[in-house]
Amino acid sequence: MSTVTVKPTVNNRIQRKRTASEWVLDIIKVLFLTLVTIVTIYPFWNIFIVSINDAQDAVKGGLYFWPRIFSLYSYQEILGRPTFQDSIIITVSRTLIGAPLAVFCTAMCAYSLSRKEMVGHKFWNLLFVFTMYFGGGQVPYYMVLKGLGLLDNFLVFIFPLIMSVYNMILIKSYINSMPESLFEAVKIDGGNDLVIFFKFVIPLSKPILMTVALFAAINQWNSWFDAYLYTSSQKLKPMQSILVEILNQYQTGSTTSQQMSNAKAGMTVTADSIRMAATMVATIPIIMVYPFIQKYFVKGIMLGAVKG
Repeated sequence: MSTVTVKPTVNNRIQRKRTASEWVLDIIKVLFLTLVTIVTIYPFWNIFIVSINDAQDAVKGGLYFWPRIFSLYSYQEILGRPTFQDSIIITVSRTLIGAPLAVFCTAMCAYSLSRKEMVGHKFWNLLFVFTMYFGGGQVPYYMVLKGLGLLDNFLVFIFPLIMSVYNMILIKSYINSMPESLFEAVKIDGGNDLVIFFKFVIPLSKPILMTVALFAAINQWNSWFDAYLYTSSQKLKPMQSILVEILNQYQTGSTTSQQMSNAKAGMTVTADSIRMAATMVATIPIIMVYPFIQKYFVKGIMLGAVKG
């Protein structure tokens, strides 16, 4: 009668007891990560509770974890302005239109520059990198936009930001990390560059494309200075520009009549409360997008940096 020997599995093995030094090291790690989390999150939380607290009461200080007197007057002062309501449409429109166009055009350029068989491959790559370090200046740039008829035009928010050399290099590095045999196999089967780009490069480059989309969306969402330079119509002002105007008005005391009318209506706001509320209004929407593409963001940055 034969006997069967059963090798001990990992679950059957006796776990080694943790030493005191290992426990101490784990406790230090937990404490350190907890401290980093608090230092990172608490400033944003403090801005939030100050923005929803009564402005006059917030001047006393002492707000740490929860508002003493709940109030949304600061948000009413910002969101209730007709100019701000129009600016939301401009900001959302330029983000939803500009970001996808920027990703698509940047990806096409990156794929073209990644092909070594392209005529003048090195020259075109150097030319694009050259534009990262040298530019014509603000005045020639303004004259070009004027010559193209983009001043006081919504398209001035789209076309100038449709191409980013930095984002192009990220996508190009990601494409270069793909096996060259894949492109050769498609060409052997009769596929051209359009087939390769739309059916293979774009699906396989989803992480880096989502990363670039995040960069482009944040850039469009936070842009405000271009509205001051290239537009004069109040209807074309994005949300960030209106927020800057509101902050400047309260800081310079140029809204005394508005503050008096607010006081008569029982609304108390201060420059600090407006500043905190404006920060939350400008930040929360774009922060809510990040969790949905976080996994693509990390993977895209790591893989896109494999080759230069």
